[in-house]
Amino acid sequence: MGRQAEEAPLANRITVSRFPLLLVYVLVLYATPPAWRLAAVALLFVGLMLDTVDGMVARRSKQTSLIGSVLDIAADRTYELVLWVSFADLGLIPVAIPLIVIARTTMTDALRSIGVGQGQTPFTQQRSRLGRFLVASGAMRSVYSISKIVSFLALAIVEASAGFPAGSFLQRSAGPVLGVVQVIAWIAVALCVLRGLPVITGAVRRHWHSPPPSGGSTSA
Repeated sequence: MGRQAEEAPLANRITVSRFPLLLVYVLVLYATPPAWRLAAVALLFVGLMLDTVDGMVARRSKQTSLIGSVLDIAADRTYELVLWVSFADLGLIPVAIPLIVIARTTMTDALRSIGVGQGQTPFTQQRSRLGRFLVASGAMRSVYSISKIVSFLALAIVEASAGFPAGSFLQRSAGPVLGVVQVIAWIAVALCVLRGLPVITGAVRRHWHSPPPSGGSTSA
């Protein structure tokens, strides 16, 4: 087992390293003074940017794989859901935002799992040109990723700034900045939904009339 871990592709190890970084950031977010929370934004930035690094490493080393693709999406989902829920819990964004993201994520990942079970990576399951552009193109993935990164980092900075002494520059700027950040957060959510629609509609069209597996149950 130890040897298998050592032989795991570097890109996959980078992806897995994102999980403890997120755990540490959330602990700091809920259990430390404002100055620590502000400093921890750098940790959050590293965790978010490693999503780009693992993809670059996988492509350059030609180590792209089904498990790597699934791990990458799992890490992204974990960051999205944990951070949206945390910031909603802290009152920085409406609870509607994590609810929408959770509903969209549950549906898309459940439907994608059908293709994954057939050996298809999540980003290669789109058949239509529009679906491939919205879901798998570098342009759309970059725009969506940037909107999330900006939202999360800005929300983290605003949350920490609001905890500084009343009348300080950071505390006074938190309120006005939050209004702008909430708009960016809604843009990120809109892109999330837009990119999820082709996954849902495409999977339904492909599998709606598929016969159930022999001997299998039709309900959980």
